[in-house]
Amino acid sequence: MQQEVERLIREQIAIEHLDVEMAGNHCTVTVVSAEFEGLSPVKKQQRIYQCLNEKIASGEIHAVNIRALTPSQWQPTA
Repeated sequence: MQQEVERLIREQIAIEHLDVEMAGNHCTVTVVSAEFEGLSPVKKQQRIYQCLNEKIASGEIHAVNIRALTPSQWQPTA
């Protein structure tokens, strides 16, 4: 399921960094994309939910924790 979530996001958003963690049907994603420049936090999350809508509607994913950042907001851990 983790690879499927990664594929769905990569197909629809031009990303610079993507991290997906699955714990059962709970998903945590960190997405870094220049597409998020100028968007409100809610709009960023909506953009990611659009990618995962089918999996959420089917119940394959029950909960999603989203961290959506622009490249300038992202501070990778060394």
